[in-house]
Amino acid sequence: MKNFTEELGINGHLTIIKKFTDGQEEVVFDDHNIIVSGMGVGLTYMFTGSGSNSVLDYQIDRFQIGVSGPPAGGVTSAIYELSGALEEDEYGAGSNLFIKKGFQIKNQGSSDTTYAALIPANKITKIGDSSVRYTLVVDEEACNGLERDSLEANINEVGLLMKNPKGSTAGEPILVAYRTFSNIMKTDDFSLIFRWTINF
Repeated sequence: MKNFTEELGINGHLTIIKKFTDGQEEVVFDDHNIIVSGMGVGLTYMFTGSGSNSVLDYQIDRFQIGVSGPPAGGVTSAIYELSGALEEDEYGAGSNLFIKKGFQIKNQGSSDTTYAALIPANKITKIGDSSVRYTLVVDEEACNGLERDSLEANINEVGLLMKNPKGSTAGEPILVAYRTFSNIMKTDDFSLIFRWTINF
C-alpha cells in the first residue's frame, strides 16, 4: 500500500556542491532524496483542518545538518530525525546561518529540543507550477572542525523541515525530506551548497 506522499507524487532531488574560496565548484553528490513520513503528517494536518490555521506554518523553511549518517536499520520513509543533528554551537558562531532552537515533532508524536538553520526567503525559488528549489548555503565559517566523542566528525546527512504544522504556540517543525551522503570533512576552504528541489 502506498503512503500518502507517494499517492500525491511528491519526490525530490538533491545536488551538493563544494564551492572553494577561489570560486571553483565541485559537485560531490547528485541524486534523489527520501520524502519521509513527516511530509504526510504535515499535509494531513493541513488537509483535514486539524493543524495550524496559517498556511505559513506548512512551509519548508529550515534545515538540519548531521554527522552520524544512516540511522540504525537503514534509510526508510519512517525517519523522523537525523541520527546526529548538530547542536547550536556546532553550526559555527561566525557563520551567516541563523539557528533556531525549538521543539521538533518526532516518532509517536513526541517532541524534543532541536536546532535548525532557517532558509532565507530569497533562497526559496518556485520552478514551474509544481516544483520548489531550496538553496541551502553552509558558508566557509560554518560547521568546521566538528568532533564527537573527541573524534573528527564528518557531515553526512541533511534534512528539510516543515515549520509548524500543528500550529503549536512554541512552534514544532517536522522532518519532511532526508538524505545521507558520503562523508565530508568541512573546513573554511570551501562552502557547501545544497540545491534541493521538491516536486509536488
